[in-house]
Parts: sequence; C-alpha cells; structure tokens
Amino acid sequence: MVLELLPSPSTAIIASDTSIKNNIAISILHTHVYNRLITKMIHYAVHVTSTEAELFAIRCSINQASNLDNMSKIIVVTDSIYAARKIFEPSVHLYQVQSAAILSDLHSFFKHHENNSIKF
Repeated sequence: MVLELLPSPSTAIIASDTSIKNNIAISILHTHVYNRLITKMIHYAVHVTSTEAELFAIRCSINQASNLDNMSKIIVVTDSIYAARKIFEPSVHLYQVQSAAILSDLHSFFKHHENNSIKF
C-alpha cells in the first residue's frame, strides 16, 4: 500500500516495528527503494526499553538508506513517533548515544546534497 506511493527511485522508505516480550526486544526493519525490498533486518536485544530498541532500528535503517547511491529522500514509517522525536531533542536524555549516531548519519546525508530530505 505505502510502497505504491514511492515517487522515484531516489526515495527510500523505511518501515520499522519493535516489540518487547519476556525482556527481549525484537526490532524488524524493511527498507524499500522503488517497490523493491533492499534490506530486511531483525534485531534482538535483552533488557532494553522499547524506545531504545526503536531508536536502534531507526539508526540502522537510516544508516543503510543514507549510504545508498542516488538517495535524496528517506521516509521513515514507525509506530513510535515518541522515539523518533528523541532523535532531535536537544536536552539530556537516556537515548543520546543512539540520537547522536542517527544525527551523524543524517548530517552526512544532508551534506551530500542540500535538497536531500527525511520525513517521519
């Protein structure tokens, strides 16, 4: 459904979902470019919060998407906008390691071309 909306081959869409059961976080990521699955990742982590797991998933997928050739737009689909907001929160918080890594990847992505964009 969402994949049909991809406007061009220079747009990556990232879908992530995280759940926790019995203290094990499972993050599932799909990265699509122009109706084609580029990567599918499953991450397991023990004793982390759902926000930590979601940020890690977003971090991995943004890193991969931003390093693809000719990418100018990244769309992140997540069920946790709370976690995504932590990326851009300037105050001190528990998730700064993940946030800093994501911002570093985004800095490189935006530095590559001034018209690059990301949407959540």
